[in-house]
Amino acid sequence: MNTIDIQNILFLDIETVSGEATYEDLNEDMQTLWSEKTKWQRKEEITPKDYYSERAGILAEFGKIVCVSVGFVHYADGLKNFRLRSFYHHDEAILLGEFAEMLNGKYFNHQQQVLCGHNAKEFDFPYLCRRMIIHGIPLPSVLQIAGKKPWEVRHLDTMELWKFGDYKHYTSIKLLCAILDIPTPKDDIDGSQVSTVYWKENDLKRIAKYCEKDVLATAQILLKFRNDQCLKEEQVSFSL
Repeated sequence: MNTIDIQNILFLDIETVSGEATYEDLNEDMQTLWSEKTKWQRKEEITPKDYYSERAGILAEFGKIVCVSVGFVHYADGLKNFRLRSFYHHDEAILLGEFAEMLNGKYFNHQQQVLCGHNAKEFDFPYLCRRMIIHGIPLPSVLQIAGKKPWEVRHLDTMELWKFGDYKHYTSIKLLCAILDIPTPKDDIDGSQVSTVYWKENDLKRIAKYCEKDVLATAQILLKFRNDQCLKEEQVSFSL
């Protein structure tokens, strides 16, 4: 972790919602498939309809990505700065196409670049890959992990780093920020509200702002892990 140039790390976070606004909007086949997919996850008293509004967004087969935010450290005149950018759109294919284009472009075109997120190996990275495949978007090389040895995969996960080998341990980004004395990014909405903000308020920019704050929090956590100084407010450039 400390051997990686911080400037070669692209921090990211995604926000997801259900693919349709309501369970009733699914066609009959997809309703059946949803029921089958989740039958071992749901408690007996919870119907497929109720579970859809609660959990569809976290399953790539039934959800969609509405925002991908990224951030990176760069130095200007010897000073460390952090820039953020968000890709958000109602058309997921457009959003993912633009994100893939960035990964394939000038900034991300050499073997030293690394992706970093919180719980990203379990959620963000596979979700991105599945949704890109669904839309017929070729996976950028940094997301192609099939057949690679573990040390060849250029992915970092702050939650995995915090586990220190304890695979049963889950720690939220909010908790890590609290114990590491990092200002919490959750000062507007939280993950449980993203679907409501999207489907009822139609406010993608609000979701993107929230997503960018999570990206910043992830970067701050990694800096703490490296025993490096955290970014100050004046060093951070949000896109919104």
